[in-house]
Amino acid sequence: MTERGAVPRFRRGVKFRFDGVRNAWVLLAPEKLFMPDEIAVEILKLIDGARSIDEIVDDLASRFDAPRDLIASDVITILEDLSMRAAVEL
Repeated sequence: MTERGAVPRFRRGVKFRFDGVRNAWVLLAPEKLFMPDEIAVEILKLIDGARSIDEIVDDLASRFDAPRDLIASDVITILEDLSMRAAVEL
């Protein structure tokens, strides 16, 4: 289980940016391209190497007026998936 105090970071060589050609946010990793859904985009926008998972959850729960436990579950699931795909470090 991922620690909620962990500070997620993009792995070396991974870039998160808006792609004008695709008109979508993309996560670029060496020899990989991820096209995150809307929920993942909001999470990825908050990864700055300083905020913890708890801080990301608090921000999203506040902005979207959603239950914190539901947001935490989504954030952890998405970050763990991206960690297994070598895009994010936890």
